[in-house]
Amino acid sequence: MTRLYAGVAAAAVAALLGGSFLYIQMQRSGDAFADCRQGIAGGEIGGPFTLVNTSGQAVTDKEVLTKPSLVYFGYTFCPDVCPMDMARNVAAVDLLEKQGLDVTPVFISIDPERDTPEALADYASNLHPKLIALTGTADQVKAAAQAYKTVYKKRETGDEYYLMDHMTFTYLMLPQEGFVDFFKREITSEQMAESVACFVQASKAAP
Repeated sequence: MTRLYAGVAAAAVAALLGGSFLYIQMQRSGDAFADCRQGIAGGEIGGPFTLVNTSGQAVTDKEVLTKPSLVYFGYTFCPDVCPMDMARNVAAVDLLEKQGLDVTPVFISIDPERDTPEALADYASNLHPKLIALTGTADQVKAAAQAYKTVYKKRETGDEYYLMDHMTFTYLMLPQEGFVDFFKREITSEQMAESVACFVQASKAAP
């Protein structure tokens, strides 16, 4: 994804999320996650979806997000951004596992035309044993992306070697809380693991 599109995407998500729940006071009373946040408050991100797993079976968000999860929208033909982001995400999952925390990496394809269940099965098996990789129809993928306030666009080249412009946030979802924060590309696996651990431990301590 070009730097220009990255900047446009960042501006777009701020507009899509809306100031009413995105940029709110972090230290507000009753916020169990105030010490964990990176300046982002929980909001209306995420929601019901139905997608297709690597076995070709339809699955819902309730079946997928049963544990703390790092959700990323990308595509397997991505030449640079997605591989680096997903490598970072699964490295964070491994760091968290060493702390006794079970976190699921989730990859949702924005390129269902090429990312079939079979293609994603191969992708997941090569990347991480915990990875849940999902695809679906164009409408199913669009609905999931809209729920997460993420945007993407196919570059029309007239051949099979097209690229996809897309946003690159990783969303932290907790089973009982839903969306709690998202991570930008600049964050390292160590920083991500530290932040996720904070959220998970705070959720366990919450009444």
